[in-house]
Amino acid sequence: MFIKSDTVDDLLKKVFKEILENGTPAEPTKGETIELSGVLLKLTNPLGRLSRTEGKGKIFSCLGELLWYLSGSNKLSQIQYYIQSYDEYSDDGKTIFGAYGPKLFGIDGQIPRVIHALKERNSTRKAVIQLFSSSDIKANHKDIPCTCTIQFLVRKGTLSLYTSMRSNDAFKGLPHDIFAFTMLQELVARKLGIPIGEYGHYVTSLHLYTEDLKKVELFQNEGWQEKVYMPAMPDGDQTSNVIRLLRHERELRQKNKIVSDAHTDSYWKDLSSLLTVFNIVKTKDFERLKNIDLSIDNLELKNFAMRKLKSSQGTGA
Repeated sequence: MFIKSDTVDDLLKKVFKEILENGTPAEPTKGETIELSGVLLKLTNPLGRLSRTEGKGKIFSCLGELLWYLSGSNKLSQIQYYIQSYDEYSDDGKTIFGAYGPKLFGIDGQIPRVIHALKERNSTRKAVIQLFSSSDIKANHKDIPCTCTIQFLVRKGTLSLYTSMRSNDAFKGLPHDIFAFTMLQELVARKLGIPIGEYGHYVTSLHLYTEDLKKVELFQNEGWQEKVYMPAMPDGDQTSNVIRLLRHERELRQKNKIVSDAHTDSYWKDLSSLLTVFNIVKTKDFERLKNIDLSIDNLELKNFAMRKLKSSQGTGA
């Protein structure tokens, strides 16, 4: 089955419809599901990675998971700051066995080697990162990688990314995966100095858990959303900006400290401000709003921030 759209909301609407109408019951490890097998999804514009709906418009957890990857970490405490339920997937209460960060950006991370391969020969078909390996099923773990591989491919002067998943929760996992992987795609494209192409996402088992079906129905009933795209990253290598954002995130998460001079560029400053909003809401220290500049240039990102603040103060959805 092939499903294509240019925004994640349009893609999710189609995916949910297909699963509900044509999926078959299955009961894998984590509960009852309705499942489609062998599905290829395509996001023609990777900047359409943000959901604007009430049900799935949660940029904060998506951004937190992306930064967890970029930091090369497998620590439970870091991702649990954004997604509390992650402790269900920890073997030891401290780490996540299936974390992607170490395999992407850790000591033996594969991203630098892939970038080197693409710089050496941009037409290569070897720019593949392996996230699932045979060692992942030698012993029982609460969490192993759902992603098998991600492959970068330069064609017609643009960088596309193709992901292969053994399993994907269409409601909870898919929006996060699309956000994180397309952001990674854009970062690598900036490193190479070329535009981004399309994003492809193949899933062997694409499913909805029956416990989430009421939430899926609410999502479908919201109707089709206006097509809105995330702003493009600035031109050039963004490594220094990523490092500054990671430093700001760490200071907020560990010390509730705002790094006011983390960024001057509006793109990264906006993401930095979103992290600050999340920290203020999490700590319920709303007095800090009076002492910091939370101006966000991009209107859509500002809407996410305002919605979060209003919701936390009981004045909005």
